[in-house]
Amino acid sequence: MARIGVSSAPAPDLRVVSDPVHGSAWIAGRLRQAIQDGGYAYGEKLPAERQLAEAFGAARSTVRLALAQLEQERLVTRRVGSGTFVSHRRGPQPSDVAEQTSPLELIEVRLALEPHMTRLAVLNATARDIDRLAQLIDRLERDCADGEGFTQWDEAFHLAIAECTRNPLLVTIYRQINEVRTHKQWNAMKDKVLTPERIADYNRDHRNLFEAIRSRDLESAVAILTNHLHQARRQLLGAGG
Repeated sequence: MARIGVSSAPAPDLRVVSDPVHGSAWIAGRLRQAIQDGGYAYGEKLPAERQLAEAFGAARSTVRLALAQLEQERLVTRRVGSGTFVSHRRGPQPSDVAEQTSPLELIEVRLALEPHMTRLAVLNATARDIDRLAQLIDRLERDCADGEGFTQWDEAFHLAIAECTRNPLLVTIYRQINEVRTHKQWNAMKDKVLTPERIADYNRDHRNLFEAIRSRDLESAVAILTNHLHQARRQLLGAGG
């Protein structure tokens, strides 16, 4: 979103801004979006209350309520006598992280995360989860003659293990891992790494991992998964990943 200036904000709905509480929420929303979209950088001073009031067609008291809300959210810091400053640091966007992460760095993150993810999957997987894993194993073994098909179903299989944990934050993190695997660094490597023989080896690991999860064999499941990822790491190193 663009920076907010005296003439840049659209005409507000006067039925909204005439109500200080609802009007301040609307103004806070517009400023929040501008800050999160990078319209204002970390440490930058926002326009003065008077300028914001003119831009939004609102009373200064309404603007003040909006800024107080943003301060509670730790997006801004208000300094008496100096003004309001952005305290939100805009981190890299998911697509930026995906482009910057090498296949080897991705495996290192997976080694840090997936052993514990597998423990939780063994403990929390439902009968429906097990059925889903069984279906994905069948697809992996039947439809993965090349690197492209294998990558698609391998991502789905490991994401299904994440879903077995019943932990929504962990599932969200794993979706980001899969997002990294769609970008050009991995695409450039997978044809070198995913030979038919290696795909067959990986699918034997997948089958053994599935059987360990289904039988609630926690130690075996973690060991299989860890060895699986170490094998992938060695192969990436050998391919120059």
